[in-house]
Amino acid sequence: MPHSTQNEVTVHYRIAGEGMPFVMLHANPFDHNLWMYQIAHFSTWFKVIAMDIRGWGRSDKVTTEYTLGEMCADVLGVMENERVDRAILMGCSVGAGMAIGLGLDHPRLFEALILVGGRSGAGSRYEERIEGYTKAGIEAYHLGHMKELVAPGFAESPLGRHLLRTFAERQPRLVPEAIAQVFRARNRADTTPRLGTMKVPTLVINGEFDNALPSGRKTAGLIPGAVHEVLPGTGHACCLEDPAGFDDLVIAFLEKRGLIPSLQASGRRPPRPLGRPI
Repeated sequence: MPHSTQNEVTVHYRIAGEGMPFVMLHANPFDHNLWMYQIAHFSTWFKVIAMDIRGWGRSDKVTTEYTLGEMCADVLGVMENERVDRAILMGCSVGAGMAIGLGLDHPRLFEALILVGGRSGAGSRYEERIEGYTKAGIEAYHLGHMKELVAPGFAESPLGRHLLRTFAERQPRLVPEAIAQVFRARNRADTTPRLGTMKVPTLVINGEFDNALPSGRKTAGLIPGAVHEVLPGTGHACCLEDPAGFDDLVIAFLEKRGLIPSLQASGRRPPRPLGRPI
């Protein structure tokens, strides 16, 4: 995987496809493979750049205090590395918080924002998450955390068990205090008062069973012209649970804005990825 070294932090990322850059920022407690279906699908039309945010995946495990703004600077460093001056930006959970900050501070860099979860302020369970990782430990807490972020029954399905176990197998790379610092940085940032100034076209997606659904509605309601969609039968990790339904929502949003060149030129719908039926 290529990497960037802004802020003296090494951030790894994956590239797939060619075309307009499409940057993807994952959620706690996953890594860039949260977007495994979207990387495969959207690389048909875009240069997908899927990052491991600091604290996760192959990126540096920073155990000292930092801000969400510094995490956003990591994204700008990757974009500079790849000579990207205009992109679509998609983030889930903490990645959505980063995307909001980037859209507000650097609107000229982004054609569109896609916020999965869409929380603009602090959550109610950050301290509980920090204690879970630092006190109970990664092996005891990580898988349970992931199970809480999907719809009822998904984690016990054959597909759900397989997918969540693939992330659990990456636990040897993880450092509890580094994960805690990601939560602390996110919890200290609140962009809610600034949402009314957002200039980037925005789509907010929540799963039907997403605990961030009320926050997603609020975020979409405060961003001028934002579109809010709810994906039935899914939770916070809706892009992983129902990739076909999720991608349809993203494609419809981008198509209306002329951001999928092949669709604009041919009028054809793209192939749907494999996934659970809607």
